[in-house]
Amino acid sequence: MKKKLLNIFLFILLAITAGLAIYMIVEGSKMEKPMAATSANLLWSYILIALAIVSALFCAVWGMLKNPTGIKGSLISLAIIVVVIVASYLIAAGRTIEIPDLATGGFFPHNETVIADSSILVTYVALCGAVVAALFSEIYKAFK
Repeated sequence: MKKKLLNIFLFILLAITAGLAIYMIVEGSKMEKPMAATSANLLWSYILIALAIVSALFCAVWGMLKNPTGIKGSLISLAIIVVVIVASYLIAAGRTIEIPDLATGGFFPHNETVIADSSILVTYVALCGAVVAALFSEIYKAFK
């Protein structure tokens, strides 16, 4: 029963997403500036991201409550994530990057470029971590 409800919920989310995408394609081509269609899609993507974050946190807490032996590994993972984010922020804050703001003709403020740069650095570290983990698991399986 739970799986059926989840499938219905996911189908509804997919239908809304497809409807908004079609709306943006159809109405966006008719308008000179398709702001309404773009705004609706951006708002929907923010809602989906918030739902993903809430569900990921809920599942993590639920899993730790059901299996307390995994708390140590979860806390170590959380500590590593915090260290990577703080290190990326400190590296980004120490550099000055001038990104042109085409709307005003100037440059974006330093705090906005720090957030963007630290986000890029975190993404690079996560990508490298994923590649290393995939390689390690394949090599480990080959020698096992």
